[in-house]
Amino acid sequence: MKEVSKLNKEQQPPVQGSIEALRAENERLRMENAYLKKLNALVREQEKLQTKLKRK
Repeated sequence: MKEVSKLNKEQQPPVQGSIEALRAENERLRMENAYLKKLNALVREQEKLQTKLKRK
């Protein structure tokens, strides 16, 4: 019985509001990912500069 109801849910088209919410969340996560990549690059660059200063 549970398998039949699961199949029915998969066959129904998704609700429009849920699609928009997922798109908005996807865009937010993409922006967060880009921000974190830039932050990571800055931190690595600062660490690299600090190791150069310590060597001198």
